Parts: sequence; C-alpha cells; structure tokens
Amino acid sequence: MKKNFILLLVFAAILVSCNEKTKVDLLVTNANIYTVDEAFSTVEAFAVTDGKIVETGSTSDLNSKFTAAEVIDAEGKTILPGLIDAHAHLYNLGLKLSRVDLDGTTSYADVISRLQEFQTKNPEADYIIGRGWDQNDWAEKEFPTKDTLDILFPDTPVALTRIDGHAMLVNQKALDKAGIDETTEIFGGEIQKKNGELTGILIDNPMETVEATFPVVDREAQIKALKSAEEIAISLGLTSLVDAGLNSDVIHLIDDLHKQGELKLRIYAMLSNNEANISEFLESGILKTDRLNVRSVKVYADGALGSRGAALKAPYSDQEHHFGSMIIDLDDFQTLAKRLKDTEFQMNTHAIGDSANYVVLKTYNELLKDESDKRWRVEHAQVMDNDDFNYFDGENIIPSVQPTHATSDMYWAEDRLGEERVQHAYAYKTILENADLVALGTDFPIENVNPFLTFYAAVARKDLQNYPDKGFIPEQKLSREETLRGMTIWAAYSNFEDQEKGSIEAGKFADFIIVDQDPMTVEEGAIPDTKVLSTYINGEQVFELK
Repeated sequence: MKKNFILLLVFAAILVSCNEKTKVDLLVTNANIYTVDEAFSTVEAFAVTDGKIVETGSTSDLNSKFTAAEVIDAEGKTILPGLIDAHAHLYNLGLKLSRVDLDGTTSYADVISRLQEFQTKNPEADYIIGRGWDQNDWAEKEFPTKDTLDILFPDTPVALTRIDGHAMLVNQKALDKAGIDETTEIFGGEIQKKNGELTGILIDNPMETVEATFPVVDREAQIKALKSAEEIAISLGLTSLVDAGLNSDVIHLIDDLHKQGELKLRIYAMLSNNEANISEFLESGILKTDRLNVRSVKVYADGALGSRGAALKAPYSDQEHHFGSMIIDLDDFQTLAKRLKDTEFQMNTHAIGDSANYVVLKTYNELLKDESDKRWRVEHAQVMDNDDFNYFDGENIIPSVQPTHATSDMYWAEDRLGEERVQHAYAYKTILENADLVALGTDFPIENVNPFLTFYAAVARKDLQNYPDKGFIPEQKLSREETLRGMTIWAAYSNFEDQEKGSIEAGKFADFIIVDQDPMTVEEGAIPDTKVLSTYINGEQVFELK
C-alpha cells in the first residue's frame, strides 16, 4: 500500500513537471499579427524573453506553454513588425525643430513673415537658419532672390535651405561671411547670378561653404536634437531607421546615448562622404551594437529634380539647354567605389536624374559583377532610363526609394521631364520587378515622418485629397504586402540586418507596434489615418498613445 502511494506521488510529480510552463518576460495574445515572414503568415500570439521573440503561434498554444511577467491581451488589434525607415535624416529633423520651419509656405512673403516672427522671438540669434520652402508650391514658381533679405536683415546672416536640401537662399551677409562673391567658382552645383550679380541662390556644393560658417552645434544641442526627433519617430511606429549621412562626432554621441539608455531607436548610420569619416571607420572597422550599425558611406551623385540639380541625359523640359549636374567628380566617384569594394562597407549613392543613375549603376555593376552579397544601394533611383532598370539585382545592387516623393512631386514632375520621360520616373513597381525587393523610406524631414503616409503613397499613388483619381502613373503602384515588406524585412535586408529584425519570428528582436486599424485590409483612403497605439523596442514599451 505504501509502495503504491509513493508511486502515485512520483507520477503526480511527473505530471506537474510535464505541465510546468516556461517563464518569459512578455506574452502577447489575441492579436492579428502580421509576421512578415517568408510566407507572410499571420499569428495570434508571441512570447518574448531578453528582448527577443521566443516563439509565435496561437493564443491557446502559447498560453499552454508560457507564463509571463507581463501579458498584453491585444483584444484583436493589429500588430506589425516595428517599421523601418530605409532613408531618413533623424539628426537633421532634430536640428530643424530649433530653426525656422518653412514647410508649407505658400509664397515668398510667407517665408519673410516667418523669419520676422522668429527674429522677434529670438532677438539674440546671430544667424537665422531655416528650411522647408518650395517655390513649386507658390503662385510665382521661380526661385526667390536675396533682395528683401538684404533690406530686412542687413546685419544678420540668413540661410534658408529648400525643402529638398539641394538649394539654399542666403542674404548678402551670409555670402560675405562665407567669402562668396561674383568671382567664386565651386565644382558640383551653381552660384546663381542675374545680370552678373548674385541672386542669393546656391545649388548643391556651394551650400557647404555657407554651412561651414553656421554656429557650432554644441553637445547639449546635439542631444536635444536627437532625443526630440526620436520622440516623433517612435510615436509614429518607427523602431529603426537609416540616418543617411552623419559625421563621426554625431555617430559616437548616438552610441553613447544608446549605452546610457537615453536613446532607444535603432539607427543604421551612413557616414557622410568626407575623408575624416571614411579614414576613421575603414581603419577601425564596422561599428555594430544591438542599436547602432555603421557600415556604409553616403555619397551624392547629383542634386534634386525640384531645384533642377538632378543630372539628366537630355535637357530639362522646362529649361532649355539645362541638364542639371553631377556634384561629385566622376574620377573621385570611381576611386571611392574601388576603395570601398575591398571592404565590408556599403556604398549608398544618392542618384535622382537618369544620367546620374546610369553612372552609379554602371559603376556598381562593373565593380561588383564578380562579387556576391555586397548590397550597395542606390538612394532614390528617381528618374530612370528604361534600359537601366535591369542593373538592379537585389544582391549586389539594391534600390532604396521614397514613395511620398512621387506624390509630392507629381504636380510639377512632368514639367521638368516631359510626358514621355516622366513615365520612367518614380517607377517603383518596375524597379521591384527587376530587383525582387525594394527598401522604402521617407527622406524626412524633406517629407513627413509618418510611415503610414509612405504606405499610402506606395499603394495608392495619391495625395491626401485623393488626387489623382486613379493615382499618379498607377501602373507603378505597389501591393500592400510588397509595401509592408519594403518597410520591414526588405529595409532590414538592405542594411544587412534581416537576420535580427524586420519580421516577428523566433530569434529576432521584439520590435513591434500595435495600431488602431488593419492597414492591410482597411479601405485604401483610410490608410493615412492609421494611429500607433503602442511602440515596443526590445520588448520594452517606448511609446503609448495617450
């Protein structure tokens, strides 16, 4: 009898042991989860430990396996992998927040009004810096001139960058401070003149001469810029982004802030193309942590279409004999490409015009044809010759595009390019068909940070007023699945990070967002209204909608 009782106790202990649940940090249940795995499957639940996903599956299955310190009952809400902006400027967004915001100005008079308001509120400012104007949005679509600035701000330098970052209006005081006069010549851009006199408009490389005279941004201001911009990004569902062009000092500051827990956002930092940055990192090697990855160089091939700086094969349709220009010398570009080819660093080149895209793609192709998995990127790939799409292969040459550029530029793009050439611009579907993947981003602060505007622009090709009715060049629309992949796993792949993030799968970082509606099924026009309820990085809630 005693022996049987002991056997029963042992059997009971075995049953308890078999039914004992595994302890995890977080269990998410009762959700509509798009995993963005290879099969694009959906699940109801997942478990997280030490910031990484342990398992995905049904709510009943995971409830039977795990017990958690924290449980999120999503009550049927949609969960997406943390969104990745494949091309943005986080630090520049932060700096912009402390300067004159010229976004949405409707005229040059509106610009002047905002400058005067800024000066009234900041009388101690010894340099007025602003960004965001776009003459294409004004009734008078020609570039403004410095005359009014010279009258109103005779003793204070003023520098106002166009929304695309490729043109600048400055007053005489700023020109004097930078040492620019009628005889100054700078390769790669233009110092505009009228009747032999400076107009105050600088395009591309000459802008750097003015920027070199800006007041130094101290460490405190840099930290404020980064943290202010991060707050905006995570509130809109971004858990990772590419900052497309940073100097070494900002990169090391980001690393310090990550280590101190002061910055949560994962950042893939492209080095700005200067010798100091490149020499330092090619010597020290890739800098990789869980939240920072430095293994690429950002290069500018040409300027922007809106400021007529994009390098085209044929003249601009609205400016006879004008082709735009390359802003890097061809020999310098090829020398840098050869230098990077023998390293693990990516070359990521801004190319807008079809001429610039051809130069970049041909150079990449010639250098990488015997290589594998280099993942060099073409940033924007905005205007393409129909014969050049086939250069994209998805392994060595990756397209990185920004769908909201299409819906911002569609009002005037045909004026610049003509009816035939515009059909090969913003051609995201054609690019995808050749590359088999496409990394999607915004290029903020040029465009709005909100990734659901990116999503809408990709699938609808319309503005927020539902224009045009069928979409801008509608055959270039992406599907919703393609778009979500472009904002998650394909963006991660373009950064060599697809094994650690970009999908909700076991072994990957627990980066995810909870949204108030399902962007994959909601009526198309409602996509931009999608709100982020919570953002999680490493299984930690970093944002909650109040």
